[in-house]
Amino acid sequence: MLKGIPKILPPELLKVLCEMGHSDRLVIADGNFPSESMGKSAKVIRMDGHGVPEILDAILTVFPLDSYVDSPAVLMELMDQDKGKVETPIWDTYAEIVAKHDPRGKAAIANIDRFKFYDEAKECYCIIATGESAIYANIMLQKGVV
Repeated sequence: MLKGIPKILPPELLKVLCEMGHSDRLVIADGNFPSESMGKSAKVIRMDGHGVPEILDAILTVFPLDSYVDSPAVLMELMDQDKGKVETPIWDTYAEIVAKHDPRGKAAIANIDRFKFYDEAKECYCIIATGESAIYANIMLQKGVV
């Protein structure tokens, strides 16, 4: 047992977070994200019984966001055919969580094209597969310096 570590973070994930260096990235993926195929060269950790917000909050208690880039947190932008049709209230939740842990708040979050997100996810150190049912709920984080 350790003090100050959120109980939701399993030992395997804590090990991976410790292994990651400055500018390494991870994805906290929703239940629809192709975690295994995107993570062929990454460490894939399954956390199917949990949603992205609770994992994001727990990770950010031990994981600094990169202060040397404008947007160390990245979301997958809506596809054109979904714009105006699909709501993403979970993004507001992410903004609140990021603001709790990083003084830049919502300004630390950017959106990128779906296929660019996939390309960048393939280069990530870790992908965390969750049971999150919200769509467009994937978030990529870039690690900073402790």
